Amino acid sequence: MIYHLFQYLQRYDIPGQRLFGYLSFRAMLTSVTAMLIAFFIGKWIISLLQKKQIGETIRDLGLEGQMQKKGTPTMGGIIIIISIVIPVLLFCDLTNVYLQLLLFTTLWCGALGFADDYIKVFKKNKEGLHPKVKLLAQMILGLAVGMTVWLSNDIVIREKVPVKAGTENVIEKGNRNSLNVDSETLVAQDSGWKMENVVKSTTTTIPFVKGHEFDYKWLSPFKGRWGWYCKWAIYVLMIVIVITACSNGTNLTDGMDGLAAGTSAIVGVVLGVLAWVGGNLLNSDYLNIMYIPGSGEIAVFMAAFVGALMGFLWYNSYPAQVFMGDTGSLTIGGIIGVSAVLMRKELLLPILCGIFFVESLSVIMQRTYFKYTKKKYGEGRRIFKMSPLHHHYQKEGIPALIQKPVHAIPEAKIVARFWLIGIILAVATLALLKLR
Repeated sequence: MIYHLFQYLQRYDIPGQRLFGYLSFRAMLTSVTAMLIAFFIGKWIISLLQKKQIGETIRDLGLEGQMQKKGTPTMGGIIIIISIVIPVLLFCDLTNVYLQLLLFTTLWCGALGFADDYIKVFKKNKEGLHPKVKLLAQMILGLAVGMTVWLSNDIVIREKVPVKAGTENVIEKGNRNSLNVDSETLVAQDSGWKMENVVKSTTTTIPFVKGHEFDYKWLSPFKGRWGWYCKWAIYVLMIVIVITACSNGTNLTDGMDGLAAGTSAIVGVVLGVLAWVGGNLLNSDYLNIMYIPGSGEIAVFMAAFVGALMGFLWYNSYPAQVFMGDTGSLTIGGIIGVSAVLMRKELLLPILCGIFFVESLSVIMQRTYFKYTKKKYGEGRRIFKMSPLHHHYQKEGIPALIQKPVHAIPEAKIVARFWLIGIILAVATLALLKLR
């Protein structure tokens, strides 16, 4: 809203109004605002949750310090959602299709997680929403995003773009020496484009190959008209899978104080950097990263996302005063998945979100092996002492294929080490973009 107000006031000569044309300025503004909102409303919401006796129900799984968490307020994801939405509405371009999809994702996943937590807390049903209902809702979100990517004329890739930013220079690949413009405020206007510059594409980013690009049409068994429909069907299906997997992966990782929030903040920083670079014509050209017009607004949203998580960590770090619940974890995962898809970086997620990927994989491996051994030997056996993986390091005295570490590791140390691994994966993701 404030962004649009300053856009309107550009006709008047008001000192400082041009600052809102800079993505970096608005990103810093949204980040700080989100952090302050989370900090100030967090205490009030925690107090409200305590009055309503909205506490976490804890099952005794024999984990160190587990029962001490009984009664800790849950549904704290409300803090994260509010802290994201308010600064985004204030400082972002609400006409941007990427921003609209991310806002829709935040509210959709937030409502889904809230319904799940509500059933657990107020209906005293530990299972919450039926898994099939939750999965269906996540798939509907993925389908909505995928169809928008397919059908929206605002979601395109543009190449060899003639730019008019106070000069008559034309940017071509590798020719930037004579350009004298402010790359921060460089925004391509519709009047500056030719039809041949518009590419409605199923191309995405992938490391290790020349050009860092992979086109889903290569997976289509058809050519011609049917090939066109088939490639988009494959792309939409991939989007549904990515968003569903990210949402569930974050949900599984949310099992220790500060674990999901901290690792998600690290992921959010990388996605914000990639969005800022990919939405900037000069920087994307220099770094040989896919240029997606308008996607720079995702960087502003991700700044709010990271700020909200940092503010939430004030109360969620060990020992936690509040848990995010499914209200927060499903929302976080949905935002990560959708933002990666919109930036055409979804194939980087297994590396960037390696923590979530391994956590999900550990659950799948544990359940599959348990069912297999129960059928073969009459009793189920385990690969890990407990899944998801973070609980394996917290457990001792359980027969399993993998026994190390023999003794339980303190929760705070496990979380800190997972954060460090998350940072390493984040740096590796950025570094991979330079490998061909």
